[in-house]
Amino acid sequence: MTQSEKEAALGVDIIFKIGAIGILTAVVSQILKNSGKEDISTLATLAGVVVVLFMVLSLIGELFSSIKTMFDFSILPFL
Repeated sequence: MTQSEKEAALGVDIIFKIGAIGILTAVVSQILKNSGKEDISTLATLAGVVVVLFMVLSLIGELFSSIKTMFDFSILPFL
């Protein structure tokens, strides 16, 4: 498997993880709402959103570091 294939597989993997967290959060939220625990249902939904937010923030951090690395290497030969 080449590097680009690994990166594409990683992208698809992240999408599936986010989707799985969303489905799991929705199921837990509905179960809690039907049992009369709306407050805990809201907290469970918020926890799912926070988990996905941290996943996305780490990916954005990796993106910025790779962009920084790319521009650092392109400037070095001209110094």
